[in-house]
Amino acid sequence: MTVESMKPTTPKTPGPSEPPLAGGGLPLLGHGWKLVRDPLAFLARLREHGDVVRLRLGPKTVYAVTSPELTGALALSPDYIISGPLWESLESLLGKEGVATANGPLHRRQRRTIQPAFRLDAIPGYGPIMEEEAHALVDRFRGAEVVDVTAEAFRVSVRISARCLMRGSYMDARSERITSALATLFAGMYQRMVVPLGPLYRVPIPANREFNRALADLHRLVDEIVADRRASGQKPDDLLTALLEAVDENGDPIGEQEIHDQVIAILTPGSETAGSVVMSLLNVLTEHPDQVDKIREEVKNVVGDRPVAFDDVRKLQHTANVVVETMRLYPAVWILTRRAVTETELGGYRIPAGADIVYSPYAVQRDPRSYERHTEFDPDRWLPGGSARVPKYAMAMRMPATVPSRPPTRPSQVKM
Repeated sequence: MTVESMKPTTPKTPGPSEPPLAGGGLPLLGHGWKLVRDPLAFLARLREHGDVVRLRLGPKTVYAVTSPELTGALALSPDYIISGPLWESLESLLGKEGVATANGPLHRRQRRTIQPAFRLDAIPGYGPIMEEEAHALVDRFRGAEVVDVTAEAFRVSVRISARCLMRGSYMDARSERITSALATLFAGMYQRMVVPLGPLYRVPIPANREFNRALADLHRLVDEIVADRRASGQKPDDLLTALLEAVDENGDPIGEQEIHDQVIAILTPGSETAGSVVMSLLNVLTEHPDQVDKIREEVKNVVGDRPVAFDDVRKLQHTANVVVETMRLYPAVWILTRRAVTETELGGYRIPAGADIVYSPYAVQRDPRSYERHTEFDPDRWLPGGSARVPKYAMAMRMPATVPSRPPTRPSQVKM
């Protein structure tokens, strides 16, 4: 026996393990069929399998993060970039040079360019446009027995976004065309994400032709808007002016493609998220008429008989809590994706470089481990003291802004 053979051996520390595989997958299709049939229910149940689980989308492995803590770590870590199936399905719409899809230094420079349009002191200037469009929305409701809430909510959000960020009378007519094009595009984007059939979406069947027409019309509209602004010589204090006068790191004007993609990236996600919130809020108020009475009473006490002004908004506390609770139960952003830029670890599990990761604000915000009576609508949970019990990152609005893709799960019509 040698001295060397008597030396104690140090056991190897086991590395991160592979996350468990979610149940219910099918041969070839994997879990994609569940994401098509009932995506919200499927995502909401994933935490039963663990804080990180593996999904199969066809031949591809995707990792799902389900806990608030790990969702926050994923969204904020530089080890994961804005990419993955959602963004790839949106690439033909958003392009590669807009703030919604850019990463790293380009993203930071673009944020500095567009930030003036979203300064707090700039927002009150948008108030009259918002008020005008809100009154127009109510006027369209008058006398109607049934209202298509989805169409109307999306329409008002597109018009407000377009008129605030790209000011000019030429936006009035074009905002209607933008609304029509985006409605068609968002209906097709989700399917392209969860059922990635690739070349089959280029087959000239009616659904694909309609999608391609809407896509071409939207890009054509943006080019027309930019050309008209340049031809007018006007420079209103809006987002489009900021883009046309922006320069890159070398002091040169930014390229035409970046201007185009920036307009698309700001107009499209902003309209979709705001429209989803308005749609859900109108549905919630029809289901909870007592909240309508409380909001009306609060507005009367705070504002009186005059129109609501920008400075009044912060004082409407119960109204704000109704909006927040609506966004908790029915978030506009219900699924998001990231991509690992290096091999890393989440929750003790190994995430390989290049892996796609999904997370669902809808599932996180309805988790019974984070919220008492998690499926009930209760605005009072956001009163001082109550909101402090909500875990960090259990509300998507506390994380960075993102691009949505909404499944048609809420009623699209409301009886008046």
